[in-house]
Amino acid sequence: MALLRSGIEVSAFPQEWDAVDAALAGLDVGEPMTLLSLPDIADWDRFDAARQAMIQNLSRSAPADRYRN
Repeated sequence: MALLRSGIEVSAFPQEWDAVDAALAGLDVGEPMTLLSLPDIADWDRFDAARQAMIQNLSRSAPADRYRN
């Protein structure tokens, strides 16, 4: 019998609930969101790191130098 950390037995979920099962499994391993078709979470981690690096530059009050004449 496989139990999720929530205490619910995995077999209690219908097989057609693959998304729910995947989301619960992801939560059990500490993933904050479910990306059902992404095989390697490291791809998301790299994307998120790049996004985080850009945040400070996305709300500036003036256009970037490359857009100035």
